[in-house]
Amino acid sequence: MENLYLSLAIHRLKPNAEFSLTNDDYATIKWDVLEGDAPTAKEVEDAIKAIKAEEAEELQLKAAAKAALLERLGITEEEARLLLS
Repeated sequence: MENLYLSLAIHRLKPNAEFSLTNDDYATIKWDVLEGDAPTAKEVEDAIKAIKAEEAEELQLKAAAKAALLERLGITEEEARLLLS
């Protein structure tokens, strides 16, 4: 698991939790503050997948909005870069 995504997933599942971990490893999580039970490795993996899917969807939406704007302006991406440089 990637550390950033592991941390994001844990905060999504346990927003008030405080923890530390070593080497991006779920098994090394040290819970300093945890309300209720710790999320399982499977729950964390599922949360990571959901976060990555949301990021991918956001990138697709931004790309579509960018393409639509360029089309409305009647210019290419290269022309837009030239105007902005």
